[in-house]
Amino acid sequence: MIERVARRRLLLLAPLGIAAAGGAGFWALLNRMEAGTYDPRGVPSMLIGRKLPDFTLPGQPPGPGQPPGPGFSSADVLAAGRPVLINFFASWCLPCVVEAPVLSRLGRGGGTAIWGIAYKDQPDATAAFLERNGNPYARLARDEPGRVAIDFGVYGVPETYLVDRLGIVRWRYAGPLAEEVVSRQLEPLLKHYA
Repeated sequence: MIERVARRRLLLLAPLGIAAAGGAGFWALLNRMEAGTYDPRGVPSMLIGRKLPDFTLPGQPPGPGQPPGPGFSSADVLAAGRPVLINFFASWCLPCVVEAPVLSRLGRGGGTAIWGIAYKDQPDATAAFLERNGNPYARLARDEPGRVAIDFGVYGVPETYLVDRLGIVRWRYAGPLAEEVVSRQLEPLLKHYA
């Protein structure tokens, strides 16, 4: 009988405990927002400061008005001898359309090496996407099964990584690149690691 009463009390107190934990989490979030330390894109990457994962990806078949993409590997990134931006994108990704002009500006004139990986996309759809939005990529590869994206820790597209000339991942950005992100975060890093 005493056990039953104790169980009932526990069951009655459980919602109160859950509400208290939720309230504490919300309070912590509000404090971080007020202090300016809250970053909604702040999912940390385990790759920052580490070597690029080993991978080899096939190229993009030629599309209308697009040359074939030769594909690339982690060894190719290292052999580039300069920093490389690796951008995961997909034709079905609306934010990828938003970042396309920013990537085109970055890649103009060969100033920044941008290598693209078509993530879980069909070759024809990727070709049509590049035809509509431009192709800023110096190298283009395909990751249809998404295994390389898993090794990178990609949780959505677009996602961009800066790899230095030694093959160390120095920066990651989840979401579409905007001019403000490029000027405040990426360009200083590109100058530093050039």
